[in-house]
Amino acid sequence: MFKTFVITLLTYFIVTISISTHASPVETFKFKDEATKVRFQTLTRELRCPKCQNQDLADSNSPIAADLRKQIYAQLTQGRSDQEIVDYMVARYGEFVLYRPRVSSLTYVLWFGPALVLLFGAIIVVLIIRSRNNKEEQQELTTTEQDKINALLKQ
Repeated sequence: MFKTFVITLLTYFIVTISISTHASPVETFKFKDEATKVRFQTLTRELRCPKCQNQDLADSNSPIAADLRKQIYAQLTQGRSDQEIVDYMVARYGEFVLYRPRVSSLTYVLWFGPALVLLFGAIIVVLIIRSRNNKEEQQELTTTEQDKINALLKQ
């Protein structure tokens, strides 16, 4: 009985571990210098895969991410700047590919919304605390309540 339990438990762990392995993309790009390699790595970390849920180009295994990595490599070898590459990706795939969207009239809510919500929440908390303090100060005992308290204290 114990051997069956151990074998079942080991099988469960082996299956769980084998399912949860994560393979990252393997591509070999040859760069002319270390600075270009760092630029490539930075760009693939800053740009989001258009197909995947919240995954950057460096970590995505999707075919479109592989194509975009090749496109970034090709543009780097052509001597384009980081900004030109990012502008190309945004023109082709929209602002979604940026992990840090640009500040524009369309993204004001993204950039300033959380601060406004925090400010609004702080104002509400201050108003609630002040109203509670005012209520506590204004509450006075009536004579009957005072008489009841005095009677209880005497007992």
